[in-house]
Amino acid sequence: MFAPRTTPWPLVALFTAGYLAPYLLPTTVGRLERGLGLSATQAGAVGSALLLSSATAGFLLASRVERVGARTLARLGLLLAAVGYGGAALTTAVPAVVAGAVIGGFGSGTATTVAATRIAAERDPHRASALGLLSVSALAGVVYLTVPHLPGHGLTLAAIALTAPAVWPLTSRLPAGTPGPRRTGPGGATARLPHRRSGLVLAGAMLLWSLAQNALWGVSGRIGVGQAHLSEATVGAVFAVALGAGLLGVLGAGALGSRLGRALPIGGGTVLIAGCIALSASATGLGSFAAGEIAWNTIYPVVLSYLIGLAASLDPRGRWAVLVGSASSLGTAAGPLTGSVLSAQAGFPVMGTVLATGLLLVALPMTAVALHTGGRPLLPGAVRRRGGHPAAVIAAAPGTPTGTVPEVGAPEQPVVEIPLDGTPAPAQVTYDTAAATRAPGAAH
Repeated sequence: MFAPRTTPWPLVALFTAGYLAPYLLPTTVGRLERGLGLSATQAGAVGSALLLSSATAGFLLASRVERVGARTLARLGLLLAAVGYGGAALTTAVPAVVAGAVIGGFGSGTATTVAATRIAAERDPHRASALGLLSVSALAGVVYLTVPHLPGHGLTLAAIALTAPAVWPLTSRLPAGTPGPRRTGPGGATARLPHRRSGLVLAGAMLLWSLAQNALWGVSGRIGVGQAHLSEATVGAVFAVALGAGLLGVLGAGALGSRLGRALPIGGGTVLIAGCIALSASATGLGSFAAGEIAWNTIYPVVLSYLIGLAASLDPRGRWAVLVGSASSLGTAAGPLTGSVLSAQAGFPVMGTVLATGLLLVALPMTAVALHTGGRPLLPGAVRRRGGHPAAVIAAAPGTPTGTVPEVGAPEQPVVEIPLDGTPAPAQVTYDTAAATRAPGAAH
């Protein structure tokens, strides 16, 4: 009998609160531009400042979640998000809006850091991250259907701010801190990061991968309104349908699990995303714009869920998950400004071609990391050889600990000799044919 899998709802909710700001980036930037009289570049810079603050939180807190406590940090992040985004939504003074966005971004990054760290310690991190993406896609879709029909620059900021207190009650189920001297031995907070080369390559690739995604995502609203000649309500409906298609993609990724490993979904999915970006950036009507956005948003969360799972598998303590996620946030932060500058200088179609080419190049190192680290998570009881290939899978009996199994680069585990009761059978001197009637230890 297999033990039933419990759903980590507090982590899913925290993941949603942290990721909602990047998902709502196009409408946030567009509303700031139209509601506050900012230029496209200025509005993109505000979005970049928000996401840069989020990335900074990840880098600062990656190794502190256990020591400070997941519950404490999660509540701090939610408080900053509510205050920052709420304040930015209630004022029209540009400096105050920027300050609120930066404070709220740090809160979002803190929530994401705690969620990523705890998800990495889950028995099935891919399933937990897929549920988180499913939740944030659904919530963002609702916002995209609602916001175009209401006036004001701060509606999306208010939606992010209100999500924080809604998630707050679930943080009581997160663990508190573990004060005291820091552990430095194996498994301690300052233990050496495993898979350093793979982690660094993945972090660098994720930075560029996210930059390309969000360079287009940050200007998608302008492409729909300005180049495809659609109304804001129509563009919002396309985004909502696209995020709904993303829900189906995440469900498919969750059902597929690790059957194909990670290399194929990551590498092949990134190639498909590159084609979608080129199509969406060159759209001149509803059909091409909707096709590009919907296909892109269907594939994007699928690939992202596998990338999150890959980062989590590099370190069971969640440090690589947070560091890679923070590198991704840096790329996300640079995306809106990059998209605004490229589109202003060369136009949307050329921008799409440049971004698609960059994605094709960055797909190679990400796929290489997925192949090098085995391409799929270890099951409880799985044993790996030094080469990183599965050697055996041992069925865990009820009550068997399901902790992390050492992988490549982990310290060797001591071999324990277990004495057996009874008299051992005498050594066999010569080989004989097998006989079903011969009793164990019988004379030859």
